[in-house]
Amino acid sequence: MTNLLEFKNVCKNFGEKQILKDINLEIKPNKIIGVIGQNGSGKTSMFKLINDLFTISSGEILFLGKPISVESKKQISYLPERTYFDKNTTVLEALKIFETFYEDFDRQKAERLLKDLDLDINSSMEKMSKGMKEKVQLVLVMSRHAKLYILDEPLGGVDPATRDYIIDTILKNFEDDATLLISTHMIADIERILDEVIIIDKGEILLHKNADELRQRENKSIDEYFRGLVYGKKSY
Repeated sequence: MTNLLEFKNVCKNFGEKQILKDINLEIKPNKIIGVIGQNGSGKTSMFKLINDLFTISSGEILFLGKPISVESKKQISYLPERTYFDKNTTVLEALKIFETFYEDFDRQKAERLLKDLDLDINSSMEKMSKGMKEKVQLVLVMSRHAKLYILDEPLGGVDPATRDYIIDTILKNFEDDATLLISTHMIADIERILDEVIIIDKGEILLHKNADELRQRENKSIDEYFRGLVYGKKSY
């Protein structure tokens, strides 16, 4: 099977500080992959490199066998960790922005998801809670017909009762042949949907494994394994 995404000896430095160290990864199509690590471990930097928002210091990233470019970005749908819309932007205006910038944006799908999440299309970002803003951005990202979806902490600002609904929304609304990369601190909430797990610590990949095989081998949850590996203690 052809790789969807490849990291080849990728390093990222900011001045003298090395953020990513010799990253090598092969990502296949049709996978849901959890990217797990502490704050500052390099998860967001990896995502920004894939989206050409950071420049690689050395190495190479390939998407469908070609270097990251404007063309590859047309097939990658990215949810950043932070809200990027102006506070005065309404949901309706956000829909129009996505419709203008992305040929693969499905306006009808977005409106249906907004309705399902009880989000008012005429509301402005200024009047929304952090969780509501994140829901809007998630809807926009998942309403594109992309090859790769990248979600950076999509559950951070929502209440526990909403998390399962959002996870189910994610599952039902990405393309059948696409791949989803999702980072979160709430590992226990997403374990059930993962095909593979990538654990990153201090800019280095510690592990990239099939999720079920890892659980069976270690006889513990991914959350417990991660805590033991990185923090040196069991889940609590």
